[in-house]
Amino acid sequence: MGLTEEAQQLAERLVKPLGRRWKHVQAVALRASQIDHAVAPSDRGTLVAAAWLHDIGYSSDIGHTRFHPLDGARYLKQEGWQATVVNLVAHHSGARFEAIERGMSAELGEFPFEDSPLLDALVTADLTTGPGGESVTYDERISEILSRYPADDPVHRTWVKAAPILRKSIERTEVRLAA
Repeated sequence: MGLTEEAQQLAERLVKPLGRRWKHVQAVALRASQIDHAVAPSDRGTLVAAAWLHDIGYSSDIGHTRFHPLDGARYLKQEGWQATVVNLVAHHSGARFEAIERGMSAELGEFPFEDSPLLDALVTADLTTGPGGESVTYDERISEILSRYPADDPVHRTWVKAAPILRKSIERTEVRLAA
């Protein structure tokens, strides 16, 4: 079994019981496969695997800290997944900003952050896919996130700060796709 198939099976086991989140994960994985030419050919399977796995930390089976990027990455590391996939899950879609808001930067620091085309493409796939799997623009996705959480929530505060920075990930991916 290949990396992406293994990731899909694990995601299905952990995320499918979460209902709508499963639709989101399936659509993010599809989107990642559609934009995989924004990364090196040798990284395409890694991108799609990380897309399948990016939200496994929401599963109550592994979600111990209630900070899903950290919980997902810790689980994957414990299970022996390759470091690149683990680190992508740990740092997907602005997790470093939310870690600050939650006082969990040291914990997230267990996983090296690499600003790379792979991370940009994962951010693009995740943040152009709505919570129910629908295709959305980046601005629509950020607006939806901000509307879902009250202003004093760490997630809301995260996106107020992270949105302009993560927009650059989307823009870099779009440039790579156009090349």
